[in-house]
Amino acid sequence: MKLATLKNNSRDGQLIVVSKDLSRAIPVPDVARTLQEALDHWRDCYPKLQHFYDQLNENKIKDTLIFNEKNVASPLPRAYQWADGSAYVNHVELVRKARGAEMPADFWTNPLMYQGGSDSFLSPHDDIQVENVEWGVDFESEVAVITTDVPMSASPTDAMNSIALIMLVNDVSLRNLIPAELNKGFGFFQSKPSSAFSPVAVTPDELGDAWDGKKIHLPLVTHFNKQLFGHPNAGVDMTFDFPTLIAHAAKTRPLVAGSIVGSGTVSNLDRSKGSSCIAEKRTLELLQHGKPITPFMQIGDEVQIEMFDQQQKTIFGAIRQILRIS
Repeated sequence: MKLATLKNNSRDGQLIVVSKDLSRAIPVPDVARTLQEALDHWRDCYPKLQHFYDQLNENKIKDTLIFNEKNVASPLPRAYQWADGSAYVNHVELVRKARGAEMPADFWTNPLMYQGGSDSFLSPHDDIQVENVEWGVDFESEVAVITTDVPMSASPTDAMNSIALIMLVNDVSLRNLIPAELNKGFGFFQSKPSSAFSPVAVTPDELGDAWDGKKIHLPLVTHFNKQLFGHPNAGVDMTFDFPTLIAHAAKTRPLVAGSIVGSGTVSNLDRSKGSSCIAEKRTLELLQHGKPITPFMQIGDEVQIEMFDQQQKTIFGAIRQILRIS
């Protein structure tokens, strides 16, 4: 099943069910007005939404909308929780090298996670707006899951059963602001502006054999200024899977339905697969050439993030964003 949020005059938009091929959609106000409402009552809403999805794909619904990615917000335009992990530890190691920071050994056994701003996500085709390009604007191509209610101290097995939906994310970073913030010992804030999520969120069954209950085994494809930047496989070199990340987030607090947990930047040890952020590429250039070569995003630069199934059909639609001065 594929779900999206149509923009309207409200903060949370209108829930729509989207056809498998992303061509058509229908609002379902009799089931739930918003995605958050559906998640709050997921057990009851899921079969009703699935029924509309099946009817839509079988062309049994006459009055449908043409689905246009530009008309949707992120599936959850705002959320109660956005916790982003760093599941690809080889990436963490590389990026820390770039700023001369040693990586503690327990990073390989205990997930790294930060709590991001979740009150105002960007739409998948919104511009990235900054006041100063010297802040070092970077994209980060990731996978994220949306959970149902997760009790405090949930086990990874319990956490796995809480995964309701999956989507892609561009977790924008302002790289040149990060060191000063981290040196204060209190984490990210100004260096992490609003993130954007894929046009649709999908239920795990949509991924077929590519979803094993814990990871997506498909390449995450990033184009930068129309050129392929990276296509690492999201199921490879993921040190901490999603159930582990969710359980980590819920160790000392419950997570409410609609909580989003991210994978962190997708990265493979096979460097021929490219990168999912500029910082990683710059670090690899530093190690190879003695200095970084690729600049961070400049005004007018465009990033596109997408994932394709085995038939090379887009699954989530595309995050497509251009950097602008605000």
